[in-house]
Amino acid sequence: MNASEFRRRGKEMVDYVANYMEGIEGRQVYPDVEPGYLRPLIPAAAPQEPDTFEDIINDVEKIIMPGVTHWHSPYFFAYFPTASSYPAMLADMLCGAIGCIGFSWAASPACTELETVMMDWLGKMLELPKAFLNEKAGEGGGVIQGSASEATLVALLAARTKVIHRLQAASPELTQAAIMEKLVAYSSDQAHSSVERAGLIGGVKLKAIPSDGNFAMRASALQEALERDKADGLIPFFMVATLGTTTCCSFDNLLEVGPICNKEDMWLHVDAAYAGSAFICPEFRHLLNGVEFADSFNFNPHKWLLVNFDCSAMWVKKRTDLTGAFRLDPTYLKHSHQDSAFNIFLTDGLFHVSFQHWQIPLGRRFRSLKMWFVFRMYGVKGLQAYIRKHVQLSHEFESLVRQDPRFEICVEVILGLVCFRLKGSNKVNEALLQRINSAKKIHLVPCHLRDKFVLRFAICSRTVESAHVQRAWEHIKELAADVLRAERE
Repeated sequence: MNASEFRRRGKEMVDYVANYMEGIEGRQVYPDVEPGYLRPLIPAAAPQEPDTFEDIINDVEKIIMPGVTHWHSPYFFAYFPTASSYPAMLADMLCGAIGCIGFSWAASPACTELETVMMDWLGKMLELPKAFLNEKAGEGGGVIQGSASEATLVALLAARTKVIHRLQAASPELTQAAIMEKLVAYSSDQAHSSVERAGLIGGVKLKAIPSDGNFAMRASALQEALERDKADGLIPFFMVATLGTTTCCSFDNLLEVGPICNKEDMWLHVDAAYAGSAFICPEFRHLLNGVEFADSFNFNPHKWLLVNFDCSAMWVKKRTDLTGAFRLDPTYLKHSHQDSAFNIFLTDGLFHVSFQHWQIPLGRRFRSLKMWFVFRMYGVKGLQAYIRKHVQLSHEFESLVRQDPRFEICVEVILGLVCFRLKGSNKVNEALLQRINSAKKIHLVPCHLRDKFVLRFAICSRTVESAHVQRAWEHIKELAADVLRAERE
């Protein structure tokens, strides 16, 4: 494909994408295929001679689209949002064209420098403490990770290295293995499974702190666990607090648990993967109160801030905590600015940084382009309006549920998630969910809150409107009537 054909095919692809997005409401939100559907539809080996672009595009509709779950459909209410916008798509196209691997400043200066500026733009939108920003001669900074799971793992590994170095400095006879077997990390029992996975990968014990009646971690439960573990000779070193849990969008109490972590010299990582986007709105910023106690903070613009996957924003108070854990400088990665590259800002106001020392992989895409395009083309006010619209729609759905005496709301609705269920047994709610997802008009996923099987209704699509929420509720009510009728029979 030469440049001339690329221009022609590129325009065709943009038309295809625009038609897909405009017509997505008419596509069945969840596919009808069974596992293994695709392999019989394509050859067993790559073609020896080139296929035509027309054949490939035709096969997208015949082979790929039948197996796609349409996350951007206005009838997709499962999981949490995955962000999508035309400015971000255009930026991703440019990112692919530039194709740099921005592990160091020298690998592509614009890739590194734009990221530091975009992370500061975003940090200021959230009103993060200045200690987390890249600008000026501070100790902290922000970096784009691939996912919140990555950010949690990076924070845990950095915290592990930091505590090992600290204990060995005080007692040189201690081996790393002797320390590792005593390390213990903590999270709420409502934390995402990726937190437990980080503990497994990091080779440390992870303990779940029982949450309160609002599914939040509180100081008393954390303190009790710490005292018990210290009495048993364990070394508490790391804690994950969640703002906006995956199950029900509950919020751990940072103002309570933060001071405890600081007092105990434990690394506090705040995971706000979904909810963090809402903190750009002044009316939701109080949910972030207590972040000043954190050592690291993360959320996903690729969930709810119109920046396509992957783009997970992570800030640390002391960047040397990351670089001290992950820094290696082989000769083939060194460059003429190597001596200054470890510091973000020099005395003259210029900066150099190597993000390879802030993450697990070496390579990184030019992801800050997406942030730059989206933030400029929407503006802060446009992004705030988008968040507020989703929150308003979730409260609209909540109101509809509350008007039906057959149903109950299971937890306070704060942002864009409504947890609800039919009053009665778990069995009847499982049957309702099965009917909903078998009908394939809308798509939901469940959760367990204590011993209750609960349905989650998350406002997800950029194009969702009140009419879609209303139609979804009418559909749920009809299926609920069928389930209750079947139960009586």
